[in-house]
Amino acid sequence: MEYFLQQLINGLTLGSIYALIAIGYTMVYGIMGMINFAHGELYMIGAFVAVVTVVAMNTVGVVAVPLVILAAFVFSIIVTSTYGFVMEKMAYRPLRNAPRIAPLISAIGISVLLQNYVRMAQGARVKPLQPMVEGRITLMERADGFVVSLSYLQIVIVVMAVVLMIGLTLLIHKTRLGRAQRACEQDIKMAALLGIPVERIISITFILGAALAAVAGVMVVLYYGVVDFYIGFLAGMKAFTAAVLGGIGSLPGAMIGGVLIGLIEAFWSAYISAEYKDVASFCILILVLLLRPQGLLGKPEIDKV
Repeated sequence: MEYFLQQLINGLTLGSIYALIAIGYTMVYGIMGMINFAHGELYMIGAFVAVVTVVAMNTVGVVAVPLVILAAFVFSIIVTSTYGFVMEKMAYRPLRNAPRIAPLISAIGISVLLQNYVRMAQGARVKPLQPMVEGRITLMERADGFVVSLSYLQIVIVVMAVVLMIGLTLLIHKTRLGRAQRACEQDIKMAALLGIPVERIISITFILGAALAAVAGVMVVLYYGVVDFYIGFLAGMKAFTAAVLGGIGSLPGAMIGGVLIGLIEAFWSAYISAEYKDVASFCILILVLLLRPQGLLGKPEIDKV
């Protein structure tokens, strides 16, 4: 029971991070009907910017942990959102009316470009980061010495993810921007005819998705303490799996899917094999596509004739 509870905590923490990345996938797909396979690289860039920010602040003598972490979040969001904006403007906007395969190929090309750009700029070696948030709460202790604990950082990650998800949900359902996004999701051509600035809405959507990916990147580097140029690919594919599992285009589905993938990965690592934990996520993707391609909360697409 104690071991199960510890893996449940770990899975919820990891799932919260996947959910934030998955939301970016589902927002872009909901409006544009395309999968941004370069979204995982935005998460990777956010993690690298966080490491660079922490190192730079320590170099100049700023060692206050709350200030350093806040600066890491701020700079990571700004830089990653800029990348997201430029990516949409240069790689996707010119292909807006092209066949669907064109922006898909463009997304894969941008993904490879960003991976190699970061590898050349930062090197291929893993970049470590010293633990910045320490301390934990002991929940249970077994007779053999196994301790079930909840670290302060895990609490921060889950709470921040929940707050961001609630805030984004309110933004989409209660604000003028959210109404415009929902209008574009339903019929982008009709939204343009009604005077909605479609191009601006799409750019803002990319910026919001990139900002969430940046937050996830900072969380991961604080949680695991390492980052490399390849982490965006695997995390992006798992987040894509989460978005498909929950129902691509569904915001609540992306949240649920992310948490489920995190739990599956944690329990697979604990009870089966940590070496093959990535296999579990991709097996889930295959099963969902075979048995319920619209996902848990998604609706089947109906072609209008």
